[in-house]
Formats: sequence, structure tokens, C-alpha cells
Amino acid sequence: MSHVSDHLESDDYLARRQLRTGSAGWLLLAGLGVSYVISGDYSGWNFGLEQGGFGGLVVATVVVAGMYLALVLGMAELSSALPTAGGGYTFARRALGPWGGFATGTAILIEYAIAPAAIATFIGAYVQSLGLFGITDGWWVYLAVYALFVGIHLVGVGEALKVMFVVTAVAVVGLVVFALAALPRFDAANLTDITPTSAAGASELLPHGYLGIWAAIPFAIWFFLAVEGVPLAAEETKDPARNVPRGIIVAMLVLLATCAVTLVLVTGAGGAQAMSTSGNPLVEALGGSAAATVVNYIGLAGLVASFFSIIYAYSRQLFALSRAGYLPRGLSVTNRRKTPTLALVVPGVIGFVLSMTGEGALLLNMAVFGAALSYVLMMVSHVVLRVREPDMPRPYRTPGGVVTTGFALVVAVLAVVATFLVDSTAALWCLGAFLAFMAYFALYSRKRLVANSPDEEFAALAEAEKDLG
Repeated sequence: MSHVSDHLESDDYLARRQLRTGSAGWLLLAGLGVSYVISGDYSGWNFGLEQGGFGGLVVATVVVAGMYLALVLGMAELSSALPTAGGGYTFARRALGPWGGFATGTAILIEYAIAPAAIATFIGAYVQSLGLFGITDGWWVYLAVYALFVGIHLVGVGEALKVMFVVTAVAVVGLVVFALAALPRFDAANLTDITPTSAAGASELLPHGYLGIWAAIPFAIWFFLAVEGVPLAAEETKDPARNVPRGIIVAMLVLLATCAVTLVLVTGAGGAQAMSTSGNPLVEALGGSAAATVVNYIGLAGLVASFFSIIYAYSRQLFALSRAGYLPRGLSVTNRRKTPTLALVVPGVIGFVLSMTGEGALLLNMAVFGAALSYVLMMVSHVVLRVREPDMPRPYRTPGGVVTTGFALVVAVLAVVATFLVDSTAALWCLGAFLAFMAYFALYSRKRLVANSPDEEFAALAEAEKDLG
């Protein structure tokens, strides 16, 4: 059964699908990585307290942080060896063939199309709580943020990344303000104020027992979700083999620090029970203080930063899959500013429709399903390429090699299962969408791939080298 089309598109086809090169260095990429995730410090993670209590969420977060660190180190190697806009899809395409490449790209698209919808609901909650513009109905906010930030991205990547960097810096300052204000309010007794249940292993630290640790994993992931999107900027980066690994690693180190500060101080200042259902945990942990008002406004910047940057991520993933023929090719056409118009607009429309549900926690779990599934496939890709192509040029090499990425692979599998524990309906909807994409590939697009697209050329080069060997 043939998987790859022999069809070559014209130079004009590729010329109409060019991104602007050399727009970002490692500092902007590090900012991009932090901006993908920074909203996770402001809202969403705290629902894990309801699932596992403080102890369960801490254990889940330590495990998840280890997974992400291993994942980032593995992706740093892959992105230095295969620097294209396809990111995880490109890595899996080289390692696992067209089926594996498309499966990975589809899982990433599910993550990146749904995550902004979840964040939009949190933005709506912040705007309403602040009483801004007299808005009482969130859908106006959802429409405004999608229209505004998709529009900024259409202007050009260099401008978009610079705006994102400033907004992200403001959001990080907000976390510093919160930490300084929360320290005097910290009380260790607040960490364990959830009444233990009768579950196996239940205690003050683990009120929902051992199973609560597992159920808390999807919410711990919210502290780091989407940092893996940094390699999607490879084609628009100066010296990507050097700058992409540096950018993603620096971003991860910053996120480890913000995660630890947020988890401990929010729970210790506000109480695990109260924070477990809060839509605005940092603000509520500070009570009615002046600092709470400041953090409330800055928290909106944090949510905007992640929303803004994940729009960038979904557009580049969709662009790469479309350019190679896996998805309709019209989605990858770029405008005169070298940005993919439809790849920005179409997922934005879908995300806006999803945000209208107003179910932030549900959408969060759906995004985590796509993310965790993509992590499984990307870590398998790293292991396969290390074993099958040990001599492939790798400007950066993962410390620990396949042991490091093997650890990330095991935790990612557990995370996929955990999404069914938290909300089986949400996970099943995502699984259904994933299978629908795979059916489209099986029945239509696998015979219509573009052999001279950058990602397919990487794979063809690997095959040629294998034949020569």
C-alpha cells in the first residue's frame, strides 16, 4: 500500500507558502515558550487540588515537571536536527513515516486549537470580575480576543513575537508581585485543609488517596502545556539549530520556577479547599488587598500572552501539514506579510465556537488529551531516530539519550489515561476527532502528499541515505 505521493508541486506552489525567515533569536524564542504557558500559572492548575489535594497535586506536578524537562531536552535535539515549521509532526514524519507524522500533527492541532478556547473562557471570567467595559456576557470577550489577536498575527511574525514578549514580561512581573504579597499570608495549615475521604491511602496530604495523584496529572500539565511549541518557529528563526534548543530550554527553566512559586504560595495563602474551585486563584488568595487588584489586571495579561502565542502555534502546525498535502493545501497559502492567513483564521473560528460553551475545565482536559498523545508520539520518534539513525547530524544531543525521553514517554502514556479518569466524555470527544482526522488521511490525503515540501524532503533524504547505506 503506497503511503507517499510522488507528486512534485511547482516552484510557484512553494513560493506562495513561504514564511519570513530570520525573525527571532533565542531570547524571543524563550519568551515564546514562556508565553505559551504563563496563563497556566494564573488559572486552571488549581482544579487539580480538587482531584488530589495539595499533596496529590504536588506529587503529580513533580512527575509532570520531570516529564516536561525530559521532553524539552528530547525536542531540543530533534529541533536542532530537523529545523522546520512542522515541529513535532516533522520529527514523527522522519521517524514513523506518514501515518506517524500525521497522527502527531493531528494530536498537536487538537491541543493547540482547543487550548485557546479554554484560555478565552478564563479571559472572559477575568474581564467580568474586573467589571471592564460593563461586559456581563463572556461571548463578546471571546469574539474580541480572537478577532484582535488573529489580526495582529496576520500583520507578521516579527511584530507578533515582539508584542507577545512584552505582554509575557508583564505577566511574569505579575507573578513576582503576587509572590511578595502572598508570603506574609502564607500558613502551612492551609495546604491541608481539605477533609480526607475514605479512598485508599487517604490522608491530610492526600485527601483523595493515591488515585488522586493520577487524577491531578492533567491539571499539573497546565503548568507547562504548550512549551513544546517552540520548535514550530524554526523556519522563522536565525540559526535555528542553535537558537531553538537554547530558547526552549531557557523557557522550561523559567517555567519550573514560576510553577513552584505559584503552587505553594497560592495554596498556602488561600487554602487548598477554597482554591480548588476558584476561577481566579491568585487574586482570591490575596483577598481584598491592593495587591490583589494589581494581580487581577496583570493576570489578564498572562492569559492574553498564552492565548496570543498558541494562536501562533496552531497556525504553524496547520501550515506545515497543509503545505505537505496532509490537509487541504489552501490552508497554507501565505499573504504578502508571509503569514498563513487561513491557517490563522480557520482554527480561530473553531476555537471561538468551542469557547461559547464556557466550559473552561472541560476544554482544558480536551487540550491535555491532545498534548499528552503528541508527547507519546514525539518521544517514540526520538527513541526511534536514536536507534535507527545514530549518525544523523545533531548539533544538540539530549543528556541521557533514550533513557531521558523514555521516562517522558512513560509519563505521557499515564497522562493520556488520566484524561479519561478526570472527564471521560471530553477525552472520548477528542479521541473521536483524532480518529476522524486519521480516516481523512487514510481515505484521501495520503495519496496526495507534496513530495517536495520541506518535511517530505527531510523524510526522502533519510530514505535515500538508508538505501545508500
